[in-house]
Amino acid sequence: MAENKKVEIKPAKGRPMLSWVGKKPLRDVIAYPAQLVETFAPEHAPKTDKNLWKDWTEKFPKGGLLFHGDNKDVLAHLLANGFRGKVKLIYIDPPFDSGADYVRKVNLRGKDKSSMLDTESYSLGEQIQYTDIWANDNYLQFMYERLNLIKELLDEDGTLWLHCDYHQSHYLKCLCDEVFNRNNFVTEIVWKRSMPRGNVQHGLSVSNDSILVYSKGNEPIWHPPLLAYTEEYKARFATKEKDGRPYVLDSLISPNPDRPNLDYVWNGVRKVWRVTKDKMAEYEKQGRLEYTSNGVARFKRYMDELKGRPLTTIWDDIFPVNSQAEEREDFPTQKPEALLERILATATNETDIVLDCFLGSGTTAATAQKLGRRWIGADINKGAIQTTAKRLQGIIEEQLNSTKNKSKPLPGMEEETPPPAQFSFAVHRVNDYDLQIQHNEALNLAVEHLGITRTKTDSYFDGTLGKKLVKIVPFNHPITPLDMEEVKRELGNRPQEERDVVVVGYGKELAVQTWLEDWNRNRKRTGLPNQIEAKDLRVDAKSGGFFVHKPAEANIKFKRAGDKVNIEIETFLSPTIIERLKSQAGLLSPQIDDWRAMVDSVMIDSAYDGKVFNITLADVPEKKNDLVEGKYVIEAKKNATIAVKITDMLGEEILVVKEV
Repeated sequence: MAENKKVEIKPAKGRPMLSWVGKKPLRDVIAYPAQLVETFAPEHAPKTDKNLWKDWTEKFPKGGLLFHGDNKDVLAHLLANGFRGKVKLIYIDPPFDSGADYVRKVNLRGKDKSSMLDTESYSLGEQIQYTDIWANDNYLQFMYERLNLIKELLDEDGTLWLHCDYHQSHYLKCLCDEVFNRNNFVTEIVWKRSMPRGNVQHGLSVSNDSILVYSKGNEPIWHPPLLAYTEEYKARFATKEKDGRPYVLDSLISPNPDRPNLDYVWNGVRKVWRVTKDKMAEYEKQGRLEYTSNGVARFKRYMDELKGRPLTTIWDDIFPVNSQAEEREDFPTQKPEALLERILATATNETDIVLDCFLGSGTTAATAQKLGRRWIGADINKGAIQTTAKRLQGIIEEQLNSTKNKSKPLPGMEEETPPPAQFSFAVHRVNDYDLQIQHNEALNLAVEHLGITRTKTDSYFDGTLGKKLVKIVPFNHPITPLDMEEVKRELGNRPQEERDVVVVGYGKELAVQTWLEDWNRNRKRTGLPNQIEAKDLRVDAKSGGFFVHKPAEANIKFKRAGDKVNIEIETFLSPTIIERLKSQAGLLSPQIDDWRAMVDSVMIDSAYDGKVFNITLADVPEKKNDLVEGKYVIEAKKNATIAVKITDMLGEEILVVKEV
């Protein structure tokens, strides 16, 4: 299969089919390459069992995988690179709400109520931590596309666990019915939080979420753990045998009266019973029956025979992550590890592959690491990837220091969990490439993305695309007429060369099109070969939008007044946010009137030593609709080196240093 390709997606044929403005079926997606950013692999870690990784693609190291990028791009990349039908469980905790119509003017922070959320705290499309900028129709299309990709990744015995609340649960269930088929609906879990969410609907405080569970096939992995009995439940076993053995009496009357084979007389009483007459006789012989004053048989259930309390669809014994919790990562909407422990215990086995493409603080990956599962996580928020990576490093180091390499038992149970499936992980970027690197690495990304065949023996051309020669222009500048002239000179040195040429670059000057039209017209008129085309990776229709990561920019003014320094951030620009908003907006061009809408926080070090950033002043708005101040006054010694760190809403940081 060619390196870059469109990944075919099977159509959703389930019923009912939900409609919305702008609904488009997902027939195929473009698979972008992944750029390795970093790895974590302690030297003292033991080698993992090779048999665990027979189903793993050779493209990636055998360990956990973190992807920084739009989860649609990440899911497509996984499908194109060996993970189709291999994931056993996918848990997603997408944004719940769609608080605003998507219009030309977008404020990521601010007091514009039309684009703000009251509950969840990151955008639907981009998982930005504090804002929701999507309309309901866009939200449905967003989720529809990702659910189709998720289904393709699941194994036949795999399940999707979709965490939601009352804002979108009814729509999401219809979407899942369409994508997975309503016959593959497994159950709906109601997670009752110990504390209300803080919002009140008609006088009733909201205190629960829903988790919709769908299977890929007809027989999903399903072994919910038995829970420890509560003291209240144990108190039901008040009756005791002569030997002190406690028991409780259970009804033997069937709740379903339409069972003629169970309709018979026992002990002079005619009922529709739960068991056959032969089974009833067996119970009588065992001394397991006790009769009411009316002669109705009841079954003795002994407490010492019970292995655990059956799990129900109401989960009211798992508490949210509070401010004092050891696992707290100060990340919005963080879910407790106990919740994911129960989910993974119910629907996965040891070493199974688990995926979360709305990773957030990394609870799914952290729990999978602790429970001996393999894991893949993705998020577009750089801060989420950083938080997760740090969290996993701590867990793995703790596991390496453990003599048994085993983590704590599941809540309320005695069984120990299996050893870790891996002691390493790798972080990749997908379609948000940092090209402030060697040209060769950038060239390799373009080669993989377009499916170019490399030609190592050619000193000028980088390879072939079909029957055409390919020249890749360095990505630090757009394609220019000068680049075209170089190709022209090279072809002039090869009079026997008859192949056409594709020039690939990131960006293209307008004058290039005129140059190409003149060249190709003259070649055609004179009957000469070597037609030339220029392919701009940003806007090429067949290749999709190839994003190059551009660092944020800031213009900051410093002015000393005695022992104080006035600092004013005059402008700030996050190219990544702008590009992402453009990609979402379609024909609508987003406008951000106030640069502060793109800023999450501002930190200042009044005596920066070039190594450690010591926070002298921190401007972190308490509420998501508040803005940073942008103007500050600090005390600083003369000729001090002052550093200002600005973090945007995608977690990207810029550091501006000035001696004042």
